[in-house]
Order: sequence, then C-alpha cells, then structure tokens
Amino acid sequence: MNMRAPTLVASVLPADFSELGEEVRRLEKAGVDRIQWDVMDGRFVPNLTFGPDVISANRGHVSMGFEAHLMVDDPDPMLAKWVEAGCEIVIVHAESVRHLHRTLSVIADLGARAGVALNPATPLEAVTNVLDLVDLLLVMTVNPGFGGQQYLATMERKIAAARAEIDERGLDIELEVDGGIAAGTIGAAARAGADVFCAGSALLNGAGTLEDRATALRSAATDGIESR
Repeated sequence: MNMRAPTLVASVLPADFSELGEEVRRLEKAGVDRIQWDVMDGRFVPNLTFGPDVISANRGHVSMGFEAHLMVDDPDPMLAKWVEAGCEIVIVHAESVRHLHRTLSVIADLGARAGVALNPATPLEAVTNVLDLVDLLLVMTVNPGFGGQQYLATMERKIAAARAEIDERGLDIELEVDGGIAAGTIGAAARAGADVFCAGSALLNGAGTLEDRATALRSAATDGIESR
C-alpha cells in the first residue's frame, strides 16, 4: 500500500479576496504544500470565483505549487489559460467533460500534471479507464460549489476503492480529498487511503494560529496514514 507523507493543500475559497496576495503568503509561511484555486462558473456549480488573471496575479507572491480545480462546464477551451496562469496541476471533473481521455491528454501536452475529480454521486468506474493518464485523482467529500460544508463520511468507501485500484495497478497517482476536511475528519480520510488533503475553513478560520492549524491537520493526517 502507498504510504507517502501527507500533502496539505489550502483552498483559498474562504480567504479575504481583497488580500489574496497576503493570504497565500501566510499559507506558505504556515507550511502548506500548495494552493488550490476553486474555479467555478455559476453553471456546473452555483457559484462564481476566480479567473486566470487572479491566479496569475498571485503566482509571484509564493513559490509553492498551484492547482486549478475546474468546477466548470466544458473546461477544454480554457485549459491553456490555467497553465499559463501558473497552475502545474489542472483538475477537471469527469462529469463536465465530453471526451475525458482527450482532455487529460491535452493537459499533459500543455506541460501540466493532469487531475480528474469525482462528485459524490459519481462512481469510481467513471475514471478507471483513464487512470493511466492521471497524476491526481480527487474524490470530493462534499458536493462542490461552496466552502464550509459537512464532510460526507460515506465517501470513504470510494476513497478506499480508489486506493486499492491505484495500488493494484502500481500507478503513481496522488489521491486527494476535498470538502469538510478538518481535524475531526482528516484522519478517517487518511485511513481510507487519501494522501493529499485540501482544507479551506479548517485552515483559514478557527482557534489558534494558522501555523497551529496547519500542524494539527498534518499531524492527524500522518497518524491516519500510519494506522492503515
């Protein structure tokens, strides 16, 4: 079984948008491994967020990695824009793409790492035939669109199935979870098989310092991975 150290990803959805540059600097200083930009179009999900210019404007503030989580209908026409903005990982939703194999190949051709996300109701089988093209598999543990939602523990069965599939096939794929990830839930997601953990509200809000919250999340994730 894969036992890689946990990767802590920060969603900036709960951040102060008027101070994004400072927010990403604070997250890097706190020890976060990379930033997730939740790109929403008001159609695939009922919310509007960032365009590539916003991401590009923040790229020079930090050295840590950026990933674009594209919660948009038909992401294909703008794939290059997210890479040009500085995202080395581009994640598309299996539900939003007509020809997933082609889309993942285009991301790779653009020089980025390709990711695919699954909504809670979407079975793992929707992506098993393209995992050879994938660098990251994202299992959503909430329905996408808004931050601060409650973690869906029922997704742990899908996380475990994804971990088994990845390990059985000997694939080098990061297994990420996103949605309701907090001190009380990250351990269970890690025990199920996740090794990348995207947190928003649990990082940017709450008691203690940002550094304290990041350390607590990483520690709980590490404990979960080691107890598999």
